[in-house]
Amino acid sequence: MVVPHPPLLVPEISPGPAPELAALREACVAAVSRLGDRWIAVGAHAEDLTVRPTVAGSFRGYGVDLRVQLSEGHCEDQVLPLPALIAGWLRECAGAREVVARMVAGDTAPADCARLGERLAAREDTGLLIVGDGSNRHGPKSPGSEDERAPGFDEAVAKALARADGEALLAIDPAVANELGAGGRVPWQVLAGTGGGWQGELLYSAAPFGVGYHVAVWERG
Repeated sequence: MVVPHPPLLVPEISPGPAPELAALREACVAAVSRLGDRWIAVGAHAEDLTVRPTVAGSFRGYGVDLRVQLSEGHCEDQVLPLPALIAGWLRECAGAREVVARMVAGDTAPADCARLGERLAAREDTGLLIVGDGSNRHGPKSPGSEDERAPGFDEAVAKALARADGEALLAIDPAVANELGAGGRVPWQVLAGTGGGWQGELLYSAAPFGVGYHVAVWERG
């Protein structure tokens, strides 16, 4: 499953009713509801980091002291990267038992991402949640300022996700993704390493706030 990680996904953080947010949120919850009870969430971070499911974190840094847990039961509080927070929030929405957050350094090479994906694919009892945004340079009011390459970049990503095209995801140029502010490059390329035999379904793809957001489901055919 592929989801983005804007803090605005969380209703307590969003500024008010917005049809774009409602559609995105609905697609994300629908996707993760098909993952099962145990997940591994993969996102990009400043460095490699594994967050065990006995941990909880808060969205305090995003304006609301909302606590989320990575599993049921007692959890120790810790400062968590945004992808891990979103994974914990989605876990609670879906009623899943636990999620391990596997954060991967943002400068990891495509081949290394693919090797990690291959290892994670061997865990057949665990759902894989890929957490990452597209380009943040859609339009003049976008967070990263406008870049004319952004729409084409995210259209290609959406097409690859819809077709479960791992080769296309693995071909994303890290330098271009970095220039376009696409933090999802690393986790998408981890997904690309999980092998073939997938059927893809694109549930959402748009850039409502100047950032490309994609929600997709990959299931074995």
